[in-house]
Amino acid sequence: MTAATIKQTRITILLSINAAAILIAGILIAAAIWGGDIEFRAVSERSDEITDSIEELEMLGSVSDTSNGKTISGADGTVYQVAPNGWISSDPVGGGELWNETSLTIYRSADIDICVGGNLSQLGSMYWQSSNQDVISGFYSSARTWLGYSSEICRYPIIKGIGTTTVTAGTYDGRRHDSITVTVVEVPDEQWKRDVLTLVNEERKKNGIDPLEWGVTCEAAAEIRARELMTTYAHTRPDGSSWETACPIPDSGGSSGENLMAGNAAVSPKTVVAAWMNSPDHRANILSTNYTKLSVGFVFDPDTQYKTYWSQFFSTY
Repeated sequence: MTAATIKQTRITILLSINAAAILIAGILIAAAIWGGDIEFRAVSERSDEITDSIEELEMLGSVSDTSNGKTISGADGTVYQVAPNGWISSDPVGGGELWNETSLTIYRSADIDICVGGNLSQLGSMYWQSSNQDVISGFYSSARTWLGYSSEICRYPIIKGIGTTTVTAGTYDGRRHDSITVTVVEVPDEQWKRDVLTLVNEERKKNGIDPLEWGVTCEAAAEIRARELMTTYAHTRPDGSSWETACPIPDSGGSSGENLMAGNAAVSPKTVVAAWMNSPDHRANILSTNYTKLSVGFVFDPDTQYKTYWSQFFSTY
């Protein structure tokens, strides 16, 4: 990158406080030499780090949800009854039964938890079983509350493959017992990338901001960055270089930004955009008027640690 390019380029650098203390001197010296418009902003901590705990495989502090047993406040703030495919419906469930539906379809990324019927509560201890272990091998003992599910009436399925299984659930006291046919289908990778752009533009419209176009120039770079997260979950690439080297700013100038996400709080376009919007730094990129284009990378690999990996590459080129 030449000095001329630096002068025409605005670079936003997000670092932890400790990293800021180390690098601030060098950045200020560079600004003095090049005369560039460099914005330095320190944040107290990274907000897109992930841990290895099932309950916390999410972007920290992204979502806080509660349930009153009848309705659920979802990750996007909407109060709903998880219908038609989230499976807490408002329709009555027959005595002794748990569902008023007979079938359910889930993406392989486990985009929803399986929940019993809408107006049921205080069920006590329950068992959950799957007839086809190659499709759903079991259930975690709690639901993903950060996605808007209640552990009282929902379970997070452990999905092993595509196909059909019969899920049976019941209360240990024998009062209720029921089954539902669950079909697991592949994740529509390419469609979901475009869906993220649509959801981002909906958020921008709510805030009176012009929509972003699909970024063709950095499309391949966004996909590369999503794949690199399987090796290194950071804005630094596996080879030690900066994320922006995946799609460098052209000599004519411009600006770019990146959002990342991985884990079981990012199992669909809706959930990943909701998580980003609940993080100030990621929300700032989504709602920035500096950018005109967005490229989205997405990888779903069930054989890796975090399974779902997302990247957003914002740019003006």
